[in-house]
Amino acid sequence: MIITRTPLRVSFFGGGTDYPTWFREHGGAVLSTTIDKYLYLHVRYLPPFFDFKSRIVWSQIEQVQNASEIKHPAIRGVLEWMKINEGVEIHHHGDLPARTGLGSSSSFTVGLLHALHAMRGELVSKRGLAEEAIYVEQSVLRENVGVQDQIASAFGGLNRVDIRPDASFEVVPLVVQAERLASLQGHLLMIYTGLSRHASEIAAEQVSSMGDKTAEMRAMRSMVDEGEKILAGTGSLREFGSLLDEAWQRKRSLSSKIAPAMVNEMYDAARKAGAVGGKLLGAGGGGFMLIFVEPEKRAAVLRALETLLPVPFKFERGGTQLVLYEAEQRNGRRAGD
Repeated sequence: MIITRTPLRVSFFGGGTDYPTWFREHGGAVLSTTIDKYLYLHVRYLPPFFDFKSRIVWSQIEQVQNASEIKHPAIRGVLEWMKINEGVEIHHHGDLPARTGLGSSSSFTVGLLHALHAMRGELVSKRGLAEEAIYVEQSVLRENVGVQDQIASAFGGLNRVDIRPDASFEVVPLVVQAERLASLQGHLLMIYTGLSRHASEIAAEQVSSMGDKTAEMRAMRSMVDEGEKILAGTGSLREFGSLLDEAWQRKRSLSSKIAPAMVNEMYDAARKAGAVGGKLLGAGGGGFMLIFVEPEKRAAVLRALETLLPVPFKFERGGTQLVLYEAEQRNGRRAGD
């Protein structure tokens, strides 16, 4: 039995510049952190005693004879790409709903690759897992995705990620004093809008408009530098909240699908109650909103959004983790032999 635990992420600045359409010409950069909300994957070889070969448990329960019959696209794609022909059992569960702007699809892919490699007795680096997940999502599953989510969930932590035109990348952990990092966390609220969406569909429109939004994209890229400078400095963190507001105003100008009316109303209510800034996480359309508010005004913002669900969180540093590894007997051999 193998169990992996892979974190979700909160993206602050630079989202959109991690799409190939942009970074292959201009390069890209993002600033993000992983949080203590995870998805878990339990994986094992399935003994040959059943009238099905593999069993997949997610929001559905699938019992199939061949990987090609699996409905879950990421599981089907990864099993076929890794050429795993043996029967397997895969269970998935997570701390938060999927399709809510926290990079859950990429966290799932990273965690699944991590688990299946471990099941075969293979050790893969965090960079290797990120690169494989990027390839699977972009080239096997043909999703409209960038590269920041796979990198964040594999590496973990508060990082700046620089993406070169050749698609290579550098992960730079931010050096922030512990007290300042705790203060940043104390200024952040995460609110669930109740709306879920398919990020790939929203991203498709955003990607198609990038050529006409060069100024906005360059400005969003420069905010990574500004955000890093604020966190590394000693000035007021309020500047970070104001920068989030500017980033959100620019981001929602990229596509009509990014900010539905309900989301705009929610954001305006938070601002009127004292929030400095914020943004809808992920591609947009729904999911979770991140709000930056000074601690003394936190209660007022929560009252203004009392019909919505706040979700407490903390920053995390570990990235994808192998939390249980028990090598199994398979055809008279131990996994990996």
